[in-house]
Amino acid sequence: MNILVACANGSGTSLMMMKNVEKSMKKLGIPVSKINHTSIAEGKSTAAQYDAVFTPLNFVDMFKDVAAKGIKVVGVKNVMSEKEITQRITDETNFEEKYKK
Repeated sequence: MNILVACANGSGTSLMMMKNVEKSMKKLGIPVSKINHTSIAEGKSTAAQYDAVFTPLNFVDMFKDVAAKGIKVVGVKNVMSEKEITQRITDETNFEEKYKK
């Protein structure tokens, strides 16, 4: 599974969220082939190359185009919360069913 994590500037917030997404995926047994973090601007142009996009809730609408193409966009309220990220993966996606080995 290939994952993109995007925030406003693509540095601090997305890096911390990326670490928590990695932990959550590992905890759920979902293999991650590639995971990158970036700014919203760059993310919008590269998101189509990924299976999923994780971003703060206030930026979810910026990924409507890729969501319409079937790429799952997961909005996160507290990017520092591994627990919330794990819960959102479980509740809002079919990643466990689709990617778990």
